[in-house]
Amino acid sequence: MAGSELACIYATLILHDEDIAITSDKIATLVKSANVTVESYWPSLFAKLAEKRNEEAPESDDDMGFSLFD
Repeated sequence: MAGSELACIYATLILHDEDIAITSDKIATLVKSANVTVESYWPSLFAKLAEKRNEEAPESDDDMGFSLFD
């Protein structure tokens, strides 16, 4: 895995962990503050991927009032 990809992965994880909206600008800012140079398209690719993955979690069995072991 290239350094550019890894830097964007870490930046995306940091933003997610801190409950900050994941945007290409914020990823680029984090990467730049870490003194890592990445190609300009990487932050936008990771932001788009995070946007697609940001769906509501499916309901668990606990929410339905029953479980497997009742």
